[in-house]
Amino acid sequence: MTRPQRIIFAGSPAFAVPALQVLAESQHELVAVLTQPDRPAGRGQKTRISPVKARATELDITVLQPESLSDSEALEQIQSYRPDLMVVVAYGLILPARVLTIPGAGCVNLHASLLPRWRGAAPIQAAILAGDRSTGISLMKMDAGLDTGPVYTTRSVDIGADENAGQLHDRLAQLGADLLAETLDDLLAGRCQPVPQAADGACYAARLHKKDALIDWQQTAQHIHARIRAYNPWPVAHTWLDGEVLRCWSAVLPPDDEPASQPDRRPVCAPGTVINTGPEGIDVQTGAGRLRLLSVQMPGRKRMTATDFLNGREVLHKTLGLH
Repeated sequence: MTRPQRIIFAGSPAFAVPALQVLAESQHELVAVLTQPDRPAGRGQKTRISPVKARATELDITVLQPESLSDSEALEQIQSYRPDLMVVVAYGLILPARVLTIPGAGCVNLHASLLPRWRGAAPIQAAILAGDRSTGISLMKMDAGLDTGPVYTTRSVDIGADENAGQLHDRLAQLGADLLAETLDDLLAGRCQPVPQAADGACYAARLHKKDALIDWQQTAQHIHARIRAYNPWPVAHTWLDGEVLRCWSAVLPPDDEPASQPDRRPVCAPGTVINTGPEGIDVQTGAGRLRLLSVQMPGRKRMTATDFLNGREVLHKTLGLH
């Protein structure tokens, strides 16, 4: 059995919590957790702590929240814990080269893509937007670049045809935790050798912004469907209806046996026009094919099924996207 060693964990969002739990339950000593500083959030700008801090506090693990890892105080604090390994999962701060050299076994990162595809801040959403049929988790040795380090191992999963980013996020978070549990002792014992990433095929997944989620009905039904999936749960794809924002939480492509669903069919009316409503949902004409909205939300209202929405609002023949 590998002797217990000292580990520092760095992470912030909910995606990182399963990996934190794995380390807390391991035979090794989780000496400290690094996470983003508490920040105001939401309409009320109330101070919000990260999910990682919340779980670390419950586990009674020391939490460190430096604004930056570049100042000497933060470096000295990390060094004082004499870590054998640092595990990083969606931390949100750049690790300077100096930090990377502190742990004896280095710093490793769990990243939500099959590197080198989708380096960067939003790999889950990028995979859905691009129409990728599969994605996965990469466990890599960190270097000075952005997700450019050599990879120890990967695990892949298929992406469901109607799966949204939130659902895929949860699957990948657990997959990453399982992968960490399988490899942790070998990492600490030096039995894992990372392989450099392929020189070709690298893509960058930029950070998401609310403006990215505005639906352009001139695009194809397949493209808009991917956007709705990718932007659930945030920033949520949206359009305009009668001068108000209509958030579109879920949608499907109508079955192939419905002629109007064919992507090469010429629009029978202007893109954005609601061409059919009923118990199945709200059918909207796009630039190519049609899309069926299943779950929507108006300002100040709860999210609801399209059927419930139609009980109180007539939208047939109206054009979405007009502002």
